[in-house]
Amino acid sequence: MIQEIASILVTAGHEAQFEAGVAQAKPLFLRAKGCHGVALHRSIENPQQYTLVVDWETVENHMVDFRESDDFQEWRKLVGPHFAQPPQVHHEAKVL
Repeated sequence: MIQEIASILVTAGHEAQFEAGVAQAKPLFLRAKGCHGVALHRSIENPQQYTLVVDWETVENHMVDFRESDDFQEWRKLVGPHFAQPPQVHHEAKVL
């Protein structure tokens, strides 16, 4: 099991629309091959800063199966207009 960690900066004033878009897109992730959950966190100190955490079986499930799917394109349509800059994405594995 790995986690996709996406740091997302949202344009000021778009926070509610972004959160609604993520809520609408959650089923797109959950039906993707290898996806076991998705969560969105919002920074207290910087309310325009979010962290999206998606649990995947493998990096390939995220980078190939999901990113090459129509559902990924729909995800980007729902949330992309609210990005202040491209998200910063990396993957992590639990070690302890």
